[in-house]
Amino acid sequence: MNSFIPIELYTPFYFYSLLFIVLVTFLHTLILPLNSVKILKYIKVIGPVLLIFVILYMGLRPISGRYFGDMSTYSHYFKIYSTGAPITSTRDILFHNFTKFSSQLMTIHVYFLLCAGLYVIPLYFICKKWFNDYWFYGFLFLIGAFSFWAYGTNGIRNGIAGSFFLLGISREKRVWQILWIVLAINFHKTMLLPAVGFLLANFYNQPKRMIVFWALCIPVSLIGGGFFENFFGSIGFDDQRIHYFTEGKINNDDFRFTGFRWDFLMYSATAVFAGWYYIVKLKFKDKIYFWLYNTYLFSNAFWILVIRANFSNRFAYLSWFMIGVVLIYPLLIKEIIPRQHHRIGLVLIAYFSFTFIMNLLIN
Repeated sequence: MNSFIPIELYTPFYFYSLLFIVLVTFLHTLILPLNSVKILKYIKVIGPVLLIFVILYMGLRPISGRYFGDMSTYSHYFKIYSTGAPITSTRDILFHNFTKFSSQLMTIHVYFLLCAGLYVIPLYFICKKWFNDYWFYGFLFLIGAFSFWAYGTNGIRNGIAGSFFLLGISREKRVWQILWIVLAINFHKTMLLPAVGFLLANFYNQPKRMIVFWALCIPVSLIGGGFFENFFGSIGFDDQRIHYFTEGKINNDDFRFTGFRWDFLMYSATAVFAGWYYIVKLKFKDKIYFWLYNTYLFSNAFWILVIRANFSNRFAYLSWFMIGVVLIYPLLIKEIIPRQHHRIGLVLIAYFSFTFIMNLLIN
């Protein structure tokens, strides 16, 4: 499918478009209170426009392995399944069945549009559930994440699985929580890691102690060197280790470089600090937020242990897909700090600045 935007500019156009919306939103936070009628009108207009834009722009992108990484791999799956080829993979079985089923009913371009919908639409429902009239802010934080675009255009099944997982956490009834999390795991097996973290959070919901656990993983990883990559490979991560530590890259090339990534550790630490500030300093108490925060700490701690691995972004994403809601959730649930709307804008600017710089200026 031809695009009116040159393919080499396709990704930059997305980030510049998002930058414009972020700046306009930031200006609103400077001059209007959160409960202003004008803010609600702004959300009613810009929210649906942004939702539709992201789905269509991401879903109708040109098919390219050069500019969109593993998109060429997904295209290959679709094409061989369209010829009647059987499913031979024993991993991520739901994804393969979904792709095979789609290949019999639609074109490859509609398939990628559907994938974008499965990735983005759950985020809308999550934000509507948690933040009601102010859903747009939560949605903007989620799609403004450093890894959001990459996992909608490259690590596609991982991205969809992450959205399914968050949708599960947002459900009130336990049966729906379990159903969506199981679907997430069967779409991408690595969702087992945050699923274990979520399970533990239900029985051991102690954010302060989990912060200590996360912090201890840093010196342990520094001392342990490559021990943990080999250890996790020896207990059943063999195939996944080969797959995730040697395959592909996200749209920027930051994870080509091995070693202890202090820059990405600092990025992860922003959510850790935010959770500490809300829970310990401001005494914010919310069962769902405790679940989110503890799951994030558990999953991110695992990544820290294997941080030296080549292309460990695949494990980093198992916590990073939650980072937006960890940062913004308390600020949209109740008033806990003075001039809260203004503070939301400042957090948004700082948060998206990292995304913009890493994806465009440093890339």
